[in-house]
Amino acid sequence: MAGDRIAIVWNPAKTAREDLRKALPATDAVLSWHETTPEDPGRGAADEAIKSGAEAIVAVGGDGTVRAVAERLAQSDTRAELGVVPLGTGNLLARNLGIPLNNLAKAFERAFGDRARPLDLGWIEAEIEGEQVRSAFAVLAGFGLDAHMITQTDEDLKSRVGWLAYVESLGRAVNATEVVDIELVADGGEPERTAGHTLLVGNCGTLQGGIRLLPDADPADGELDLLLLSAEGIGQWVDTLRSYMWDNGVRRLITGQDRAASADTAQHGRAKRLEVRLSQPLVLEIDGDDLGEAAAFTVEVQERALHVR
Repeated sequence: MAGDRIAIVWNPAKTAREDLRKALPATDAVLSWHETTPEDPGRGAADEAIKSGAEAIVAVGGDGTVRAVAERLAQSDTRAELGVVPLGTGNLLARNLGIPLNNLAKAFERAFGDRARPLDLGWIEAEIEGEQVRSAFAVLAGFGLDAHMITQTDEDLKSRVGWLAYVESLGRAVNATEVVDIELVADGGEPERTAGHTLLVGNCGTLQGGIRLLPDADPADGELDLLLLSAEGIGQWVDTLRSYMWDNGVRRLITGQDRAASADTAQHGRAKRLEVRLSQPLVLEIDGDDLGEAAAFTVEVQERALHVR
């Protein structure tokens, strides 16, 4: 928009600044550029952008960059809107919001536009290696199969084939998951004792390859969607993978039709706040990043935390 101040927070490990400049739309906006670093994936750069008085801050990079910028915006008093130019492997938020992938010019065109939609954020708090950690996520957090796929993925393969590397790691992830005892407290209610190997808490529901783990998730409804999986043995695993990888993934992409997940080992729910205690520490994952191991954590939603173009 004419007269806007737009800040671009970009990850120089993903692309050259000159390539980004070439992809920018014609604009009268005043631009400022802020680089991320390996030690700081975006919070510091977002701080600089906020101090510059930007009306929009465009996060250019992978899920880590987008999450860091979104987290900082949600914690500040700024009214700056978030733009996303995806350059990562997963690009989870971009996939869920329909932001163009593999096209810098079209992604920048949307980020420089004047239409923005509200976006909730989830916050996860846990003790990790003796320190209390509180981090935001825009798409998914949890433990189990999804987290093991991240930790089991070959980084060299990921750099060559992108998100397909996660599929290659699926077998190792299945072997690494185990059913544990879980205590859940949703929205301050009575504790529920259950068991499972995977618990995902989502603000959005679509993963790489069009797999929809949470078909009913709405990123602006003020609630988080929950999925608990408890498959054991080859038969239950086949049923679970058929439902979530085939019915809600490949088949949906081919036919264009949604189909409700039907695995007998899946439980769905919704909550604004969820307290979780596990019988043993497990790796937590947030938006494709390994957060570390924890035996207890709390997740809650921040309604309309920011607006995304």
